[in-house]
Amino acid sequence: MNSTLIAVPSETPGGLNAGLGAHFGHCDLYTLVAVTEGVIQDVSVIPNVPHQQGGCMAPVQYLASRGVQQLIAGGMGLRPLMGFNQVGIQVLHGGQARTVGEAVQAALEGKLPLFQQMHTCGGGH
Repeated sequence: MNSTLIAVPSETPGGLNAGLGAHFGHCDLYTLVAVTEGVIQDVSVIPNVPHQQGGCMAPVQYLASRGVQQLIAGGMGLRPLMGFNQVGIQVLHGGQARTVGEAVQAALEGKLPLFQQMHTCGGGH
């Protein structure tokens, strides 16, 4: 079976109806969406890690340790983008999605582009 764990930076309280966090490293929390064969199987919410511990790479390692395979983000610096690439987490650009559910559905339909350097916020924080 084809299973994927997708992380989406989210506004409180998280979940499929939550708004997308504008920047992955500064979001309140992550909504984790487990998908099997293109169907959502489970939704859970985890808090973000403090940004000062390990800088931009702390969330990268945190999500990798949770088994995340894809991240949908709206903004991120080059350093964490490279970190996600190094740990094997595919980063998709959230585009115009307003909610976690919209973003995940767009990803499942192949409508979200891979995150490229031109999409980063440039700050890296």
